[in-house]
Amino acid sequence: QVQLVESGGGLVQAGGSLRLSCAASGRAFSMYAMGWFRQAPGKEREFVAAINWSGDMTVYADSVKGRFTISRDNAKNTVYLQMNSLKREDTAVYYCAALRPGAAWGRGRPDDYDYWGQGTQVTVSS
Repeated sequence: QVQLVESGGGLVQAGGSLRLSCAASGRAFSMYAMGWFRQAPGKEREFVAAINWSGDMTVYADSVKGRFTISRDNAKNTVYLQMNSLKREDTAVYYCAALRPGAAWGRGRPDDYDYWGQGTQVTVSS
């Protein structure tokens, strides 16, 4: 079992920045590739970014490429999402998730992820 707790969400103006954190506990965090997803009201959960177990490989959705950066600190059991140049369309609940061992980590499919946090709200105002 892996427990995940997100933090760092809030209200920010368009063009601003936020950094989300996801603290993990339970089984060895460094075993898992990690991902960030988001879900806006009335929309399906969508992939944002993922990072492999060692942190040297990342993948991003086209909508956030160049603005968001995913990173991890295995010593702190934490994965981060730095969000810059935020837009109104980035408004959503953001979730971190741990990839099922053996699943392809870069596909961005929610079904590939076994463990999820409770989410943190990000609201971008114009």
